[in-house]
Amino acid sequence: MGGFEGHLFPGLSLFLYGLYHAGLLSRAVVCNSPAQYPPRRPWSKGGWARLRQMYYIGFLKILSSCILVAQELNSIHWHLILISKKYHQRNFMYHKQWQHLTLYLSFFLSGCTDVVSQNLLPKRCVVLEQGAQALSMCLFLPLMVSHMQDTEGVELQTHLLLIQAMILLTLVVTVELWVPNVLLVWMLKAFLYLVTGSWLMQIGFMLYKPISGYKWMDDDENDIAFATTFFCWHVAFNALLMIWIYGFSTLWYCYLGADA
Repeated sequence: MGGFEGHLFPGLSLFLYGLYHAGLLSRAVVCNSPAQYPPRRPWSKGGWARLRQMYYIGFLKILSSCILVAQELNSIHWHLILISKKYHQRNFMYHKQWQHLTLYLSFFLSGCTDVVSQNLLPKRCVVLEQGAQALSMCLFLPLMVSHMQDTEGVELQTHLLLIQAMILLTLVVTVELWVPNVLLVWMLKAFLYLVTGSWLMQIGFMLYKPISGYKWMDDDENDIAFATTFFCWHVAFNALLMIWIYGFSTLWYCYLGADA
């Protein structure tokens, strides 16, 4: 996830996924649904009717993973090798790029699992979807920790804050495997996806396209301290965003008569 696009696109994908879960959560609360994931409806006859009944979140995860892989390969001009032979040595090459591709592959497999569970199996297997989701986050966390080995200053501080959110998110999606129908777990998962995604996008702007037009200084304690303050603003913003989504869902399902 090096460069501006390498932070923007993965962050946007996680943020949109958080919005999706926030919408599911709000619908479950407003409509008093017994589960966050509604069962799949019986297939209706006709191609168009079946298309309308399909769940598309898995396909979107697959599409976003393919876009991220293409962006990563384009950044290294398609000359991707694992081990180079030079002076009778074996050197690992493009270690960060291979880490990124490993992460994107885990998201791709999670999307494939969603597609199979939601659209192909006779009965939807939510545990299978949650297990693939937890596995992808368990891979995401150590890869991001490894990314901090050669960072310092503002970049180190911003990634430390990102890892704090990711540790909590990994813990929540793992706990969800044992307590899948707990409202607090749903809320924390949606909230932490939003925080992780929005902050990952913000890191891209801070490091590569700062709004002020001036580069953040690694040796300036004020810049490092303000990065933490900025993260707290993201936490507050995403909390307000979840409240707004809940309010809009209440208006949509209770007063506009939308079908849940």
